Amino acid sequence: MTEQLFFLDPVFQERIWGGRALEEKFGYNIPEGNIGECWGISAHPNGESTIRNGIYAGKKLSDLWGCTPELFGKQVEEVFPLLVKVLDADADLSVQVHPDDAYARAHENGELGKTECWYIVDCADDADIIFGHNAATKEEMQQMIEAGQWEQFLRRQPVAKGDFFYVPSGTIHALCKGTIVLEVQQSSDTTYRLYDYDRQDEDGNLRDLHIAKSIAVSTVPHTPVNPVPVIVTETDELKIVELVNNDFFAVAKYTISGTVIHGFAKPDTYALISVVEGQGSIEGKPVKKGDHLLVAAQAGALTFAGSFEAVVAQP
Repeated sequence: MTEQLFFLDPVFQERIWGGRALEEKFGYNIPEGNIGECWGISAHPNGESTIRNGIYAGKKLSDLWGCTPELFGKQVEEVFPLLVKVLDADADLSVQVHPDDAYARAHENGELGKTECWYIVDCADDADIIFGHNAATKEEMQQMIEAGQWEQFLRRQPVAKGDFFYVPSGTIHALCKGTIVLEVQQSSDTTYRLYDYDRQDEDGNLRDLHIAKSIAVSTVPHTPVNPVPVIVTETDELKIVELVNNDFFAVAKYTISGTVIHGFAKPDTYALISVVEGQGSIEGKPVKKGDHLLVAAQAGALTFAGSFEAVVAQP
C-alpha cells in the first residue's frame, strides 16, 4: 500500500487578486507576493505537481501518467484530465468564461475545455460570487457589454462556507473578495476575460480582455445547472456526500470522525484527495489541512482515521 498512496507537492501561482491566506490558513510555504492559486494536483505544463514520497519521489505527475499507466486504471485520455486547486480571492477575480472541449481544441492549440466546480472552504460573512447573467440573447449580451451595464448584466449570489457550485464551460462567473475555494476542473489553463473592473497591473496597464471569444462560448440565456448533493454514506465515523458526478469528474466530500475502512465510488480508477479541514491519517500516513494525495487505482479500500474533511475527485 505504501506505493499506492502518493503525496503531491503543489505549485503556487501569483495573481493580481491573490493574498497570503494560503500561508495563513493552510500553512503552505508560499513565495513572496500576492499568491492566488495553489495547484495542488496538476499535470498541466503551466504548473506541475511533484511526487513527494515513495519510489517515484521527485517525479512530475505527468511522468507517472505517461510511464506508469497501471497506477491510473482504465485511462483513455492522452493527458491527465483533472486539475485541483485552492484559490485565495483576496480581491475580486475578473469576470470570465471558459470554452468547451470542441472550441478549445479549435482555437487554443488543442487545449482541453474547462468545466469546473467549487467547494467553498471559507469565506467572509458578506461574501458573494458572480454566477450567470441576465441577457436573453447574444445580441443583448453584446449590447449590455458595450454599454458597460455590468450591474444589470451580471448575477450575484451570496455564498457560505461549505457551499458547492458546478460551473460548466460557457458559464459567466467570478469569485469575489473574501472567498477561499477548493476547485476541481478539467486540466486546462484557458480563460476568457470579459470584464476586469478597469483594474491596472503593477505596471499601470489594463489586463487583456477577450470579448469576442467570451461572447462566442457563453451559454445564452444563462442556464444554471445545480446538482443535488446526495448522502452516500452516513455513520458516526464517516459521512460521504456526493456533490457532482458527470462525464468530467465525480466529486464528493468526506467527513472523518474516528476510524473507518472505506473505498471509492469508482474502484477501478484512481482518486485525488484534498484535505480541507482538520487532521488525521490515511493508511497510517499523517494528513492535515492542505495536503493533496493521489490514490492509485489498485489501492482498494483505505483506512481513514482522525477528525478531518476532504474533497475527493475521480475522473
